[in-house]
Amino acid sequence: MRLTHHSEYLQLKSVYIKPVENAFVSNDMLSEQWEELNYLSKPEFGKAVEEYKSFENSLKGANVNVCHFPFDKDLSIDSMYCRDAAIATDFGMIMCNMGKEGRLLEPHVQKKEYIANNIPVLGKIVSPGTLEGGDVAWLDEKTLAVGHTYRTNEEGISQLKALLEPKGVEVIVANLPHYKGVSDVFHLMSILSPVARDLAVIYSPLMPIKFRNELIKRGFKFVEVPEDEFESMGCNVLAVAPKKCIMVAGNPKTQKALEAAGCDVFAYKGDEISVKGGGGPTCLTRPLLRRVNGE
Repeated sequence: MRLTHHSEYLQLKSVYIKPVENAFVSNDMLSEQWEELNYLSKPEFGKAVEEYKSFENSLKGANVNVCHFPFDKDLSIDSMYCRDAAIATDFGMIMCNMGKEGRLLEPHVQKKEYIANNIPVLGKIVSPGTLEGGDVAWLDEKTLAVGHTYRTNEEGISQLKALLEPKGVEVIVANLPHYKGVSDVFHLMSILSPVARDLAVIYSPLMPIKFRNELIKRGFKFVEVPEDEFESMGCNVLAVAPKKCIMVAGNPKTQKALEAAGCDVFAYKGDEISVKGGGGPTCLTRPLLRRVNGE
């Protein structure tokens, strides 16, 4: 069995998550932070715990080895969206430099966890470069797509290329639009979720034409998210195996389109843990190893 970090859709074998209790901590902490961090409204802690339990059980039900990031007093409630602080590669983790000021300490804290568990670290993105994991998606084992956004700048992308291109990885840049501006969370994976070798969930109205054409050139077919399901994160879909997907409930058109494309879909209730903070299932996870065999 061959394993790789270089996939968004192969059978997921191991993942890090940060449970609600370790990130939101309490209603008091939510009250202190939700407005400053631009949440739509204050999450309700008790409901969030129940939602997260269902989400985590969906991972365990797919036979994924689930590891937990611990509580850290220096981190905010945003640390639950643990994909953003690092990029997983076969050469080691790349520690990001967050574009959101309130999240600057997350990569440092994650790095300590990786080192403690003998997970190698390849390098890090340093100032003035910024890069967040939600702006990065593997298209195949040798191709990494990265979004140029308000969270990921040109210097960060340049540093990413310097780490990976000498190792034979092609880095493709998608220049994303202004959309809602600097304070909004708008990543590449807000509009792109690969769920099989030749299938991706996308939101075309905000996708650069050059990048969309590149996906077509590479043989991707699309599940198109309708406009009325974009804000509810219909495009944020986590594949735990080819065409086996986890998504936020409340996106019936996208779910139906995924099922019509041959996908098995589990939809979790995510009002508190996903919708209010703008982080779907890809954001809630830091996937590590996936199984190459048996695609």
